[in-house]
Amino acid sequence: MWDFRIHKPWRMPTPRGCVAVRVGAAGESRQRFVVPVGHLSHPLFAAMLAEAKREFGFDQKGAIVIPCRIDHFRRVEEVIHRDIDDGAAAAADLHNEHHHHHHHQQHHHQS
Repeated sequence: MWDFRIHKPWRMPTPRGCVAVRVGAAGESRQRFVVPVGHLSHPLFAAMLAEAKREFGFDQKGAIVIPCRIDHFRRVEEVIHRDIDDGAAAAADLHNEHHHHHHHQQHHHQS
């Protein structure tokens, strides 16, 4: 399972296909997280980005700051990861069903 509790120094390079965000509500020290870019388009992540825009505007320098509690961010990331995994599994099931259907049709034509 993806580990969202990545605590690395602020200036560590971000892996390809990922984005660094800093997370923390008022009064919390912010923590750096590295998340897959695919998560950014998920409605739950989009809502957190909208909150960041309301609070900080579009002119943030460096890592995006998301003004929410760290424990909330971790829960949201787990849900997004599960949704994406479920979507990939559903797509694989559809592909396998489609492949099986074609194989079955070919078998009928040979009879």
